[in-house]
Amino acid sequence: MNKTEFITAAGFAVSLLFHMTQAEACPASCDCKSLGDTKGVQVDCSSRELTAVPALPGDTKRLYLQNNSLTSVPPGALDSLHSLEELKTWDNPWNCDCHILYLRLWLEDVSAPSLAKAICATPAPVRMKPLRQLTGNELGSCKRLLPIKCLEFFWRDLVLIAGAIITLILVAWALKFSKKLVCQLNLCQPAPRAACCR
Repeated sequence: MNKTEFITAAGFAVSLLFHMTQAEACPASCDCKSLGDTKGVQVDCSSRELTAVPALPGDTKRLYLQNNSLTSVPPGALDSLHSLEELKTWDNPWNCDCHILYLRLWLEDVSAPSLAKAICATPAPVRMKPLRQLTGNELGSCKRLLPIKCLEFFWRDLVLIAGAIITLILVAWALKFSKKLVCQLNLCQPAPRAACCR
């Protein structure tokens, strides 16, 4: 085996290994297609009646999840898709309660076109409303989804703000009282006393 044949065989082996790795990383319920050696992977999970987002390859560039039975996406499920360029999520029966917040915020950052096409299926008050148009009131009480540390920071900040307001009120009162006290101690000159003690 000469040097050229060895390089060709090694290149073929690396290419085969790359495609095998991609095939292993591809969810069983989806079709994956390599977009070239450096371009990443297209993952087509459309029209598969999926009820959950499968584990996805980290180098996914195009992800097609449209026309499934997805109602929500668990927090963090899409965070590893750093090279994602195209996403399709429409025609899913999205349940637009507190659990949809992760998907909404993620789509705002990554794929505004997909956010524009995501339509709520439930609950009834928001049925057929675009996900991007939901307000906090429509999502209901999401307090239970906030991390405990966020609530602790909220209460700490609230106490600090209240303390600052009380301090300002006390300083204003002290300044007013000190002005009257100075006038009462006759520290002002006799002529401007009337102006000083007003």
